[in-house]
Amino acid sequence: MKDLLKKEGTTSVLATLISIIIGLLAGSILILIVGVTDKTIGINGAWDAIRLVLMGLFNTGRTATGALAFGFNPANFGNMLFRAIPLILTGLSVALAYKTGLFNIGAAGQYLAGTWATLFVALSIPTSVVPAWIVWLLAFLAGILAGALWGAIPGLLKATLNINEVLACIMTNWIAANLVTWAFDLSKLKNVTEGTKTAYIYKTSFNNVQTAKVGLDKIFSGSQVNGGILIAIMIAVLVYIVMTRTTFGYELKACGSNRHAARYAGIKDKRSIVLSMALAGALSGAAASLYYLSGNPEFFWSTYQSLPAAGFNGIAVALLGACNPIAVIFTGMFMSMLEVIGSQITFLTKYNEFITDVIIAVIVYLSAFSLVIKMWISGRGKKKKTPKAQKSDEKKGVHA
Repeated sequence: MKDLLKKEGTTSVLATLISIIIGLLAGSILILIVGVTDKTIGINGAWDAIRLVLMGLFNTGRTATGALAFGFNPANFGNMLFRAIPLILTGLSVALAYKTGLFNIGAAGQYLAGTWATLFVALSIPTSVVPAWIVWLLAFLAGILAGALWGAIPGLLKATLNINEVLACIMTNWIAANLVTWAFDLSKLKNVTEGTKTAYIYKTSFNNVQTAKVGLDKIFSGSQVNGGILIAIMIAVLVYIVMTRTTFGYELKACGSNRHAARYAGIKDKRSIVLSMALAGALSGAAASLYYLSGNPEFFWSTYQSLPAAGFNGIAVALLGACNPIAVIFTGMFMSMLEVIGSQITFLTKYNEFITDVIIAVIVYLSAFSLVIKMWISGRGKKKKTPKAQKSDEKKGVHA
């Protein structure tokens, strides 16, 4: 058992599971406290909310008697998978940078850069001339490239001027927000077809450009799920292979561990830093591309009001998964599950949307302690020798 705890993968999985359980328990306690102190909710309402937190994906609504019903709900599962797409990819963006010694807090700006490039290409090329699947591919690649270029900026500043990447990312986030706002404000992509829409960009489906369902809509009927979730999973596996099985990945991690030692070993540290941030940006750009290329979401171009939440939620996804690319797949799904559950608590109980957000935030906050718990587990797995045992080892060394 102790040997098992020493393994990196085992400690990561255990830490993630323990932190998730702690977060869910803390959220349930908060629900109970609010329910007991609020007469309009009561203990019954609190119990309903707790059950939704624990089994929300299986909720099928309320019966004629008003009781919560549970069973397989394809719409909930499908929507969870759909919402997980940007979370998985922004989580990978943060995780990849973290593994190379960098903290990518600029995923939101890179996400916006990918959004602009994707929508511009997807809506500007007429599908009556160019096949829709080619337009989709070009838009996807454009989003990745835009995210990579925007991510490379903090990387260049870090590599050449040693400017802290966190500060550089914060600046590029807000620059991206205002640049994208300005670009969309001047463009002809604003939705003028639907009279009630203001400051919205056309959906990509208006140009017949959208991600194929690949049969997932039949399995998860009534949901927005599409083939984007399969692409996100494949990208996560690819990142894992590159970072753990290639010389290139080793060089990036070596540079992150000790830049000066890596340089001494012949690794081009400046190039590694720039490439690391560019790859992180590419993943954030891919997150935006797959989200908007689904053909369902509408982009509200007044981005200066707030940065996209997916960019910051990716930080929690990465930390919860101990920055392991494979674990990020599951933590991204966990975070998207919380989004689905949060909306159910709001609509099926008397908890308002604000307290629901607080509950979800508590769960996420405590769940993000996985790295601390991982250190604790690793410490418990190491057998500490007593002074007597140490003396015995010393004697054996002398006799040898």
